[in-house]
Amino acid sequence: MTDEVLIVGGGIGGLVTALSLHQAGVPVRVYEAVPRIEPLGVGINLLPHAVREMEELDLRRALEADGVLCRELAYYTKRGQRIWSEPRGEEAGYRWPQISIHRGALQMVLLRAALERVGEDRIHLGHRVAQVESDAGVVEVTLEDPSGRSLGRAQGALLVAADGIHSSVRRQFYPDEGPPRWNGAIMWRGVADAPPYLDGRTMIMAGHPELKFVCYPISNAGARPGHRCINFIAEKRVPVSDDATPEEREDWTRRAHIDDFLPLYEDWTFDWLDVPALIRATDAVWIYPMVDRDPLPRWTFGRATLLGDAAHPMYPIGSNGASQAILDARALTGCLLAHPGDVERALERYEADRRPATARIVTANRGMGPELPMQLVEERAPDGFERLQDVISDEELSEIADGYKRVAGFAVESLNARASLADPQSWREP
Repeated sequence: MTDEVLIVGGGIGGLVTALSLHQAGVPVRVYEAVPRIEPLGVGINLLPHAVREMEELDLRRALEADGVLCRELAYYTKRGQRIWSEPRGEEAGYRWPQISIHRGALQMVLLRAALERVGEDRIHLGHRVAQVESDAGVVEVTLEDPSGRSLGRAQGALLVAADGIHSSVRRQFYPDEGPPRWNGAIMWRGVADAPPYLDGRTMIMAGHPELKFVCYPISNAGARPGHRCINFIAEKRVPVSDDATPEEREDWTRRAHIDDFLPLYEDWTFDWLDVPALIRATDAVWIYPMVDRDPLPRWTFGRATLLGDAAHPMYPIGSNGASQAILDARALTGCLLAHPGDVERALERYEADRRPATARIVTANRGMGPELPMQLVEERAPDGFERLQDVISDEELSEIADGYKRVAGFAVESLNARASLADPQSWREP
């Protein structure tokens, strides 16, 4: 395939798509609505299956330099008692690490690479896609600046909408869908400059779905000697009706104050982590509702398709959102290379694989995914325990963890054995 691909959205999914297609020799143009891309957000995790694809794009070293190689994931009760832990990344036998990193740092790594490789003249900031029209052999978009002033039209052989959970392209395809679905959880998120805890490379989750605290280091370069940048998420859930909508919009810019949630955690002082002190060590807190959308029956309309959060926004459970957008981008590249000159067939293969795969993760995350043990222990032993084995068995814990890895596509043996998703041989007809 040699015709130009139009990409809507300059976030993680959009830029990885641009870099991946450019590497494959496919010309691209990126249209991003904001006039300037900023390093917004807080911490995220890139799982081994995503890091593997980033290595194929020669970006692994830059990500490792800016992030932390997560060694362990550990679950605790609200009293600080350990429920379960497992090694992560290369410690678990993967050929690739799990990288905990600031979302803004990841965004800047991708943006610098795109500007250098794809070219500044092909990254169009301040360009909002107002309308998409797909006809035989071509897709055309109507462009506007942030004020609504016309910026003309652009044509390509394919359009990839990677414009996030509030995607304007998805809204054109599904005008009656309505707002994202809220599960009643509010997350307060921040980055603290604080001393390391445990081994300095562990991601922890404490509590249960109604009141939870998550934290993990995202940079070894703290502002003070001996400190680290530690990402945290304080989460509280309240009962809601099926049609409830949160007051807060899901974005990266809504500020909050620690007094809004710190009292919930004042007594969460463990011998291995002082949660209130960690919260107080942050300079800024952002508030987010936990939202997703129902899986769609269709992503592709003519020569336009969805990718990343525009296609399958999911609850931030299991560290999967950014990773799945990366897998989308690489799978789409492989499908286009496997079917040169046949965009329709390539999009059919892409959607046939990625749509059901991501729908399973959306559903699993609604059922608490790998965090289910926290709920089970809270239900069975709300006042704590002396022996964990009296509350939940090792077999039950392992089955939950291994089952989620299979659903999310990063079981160790299968990931280590398979080819890159951008390898066209993986997508050719048997």
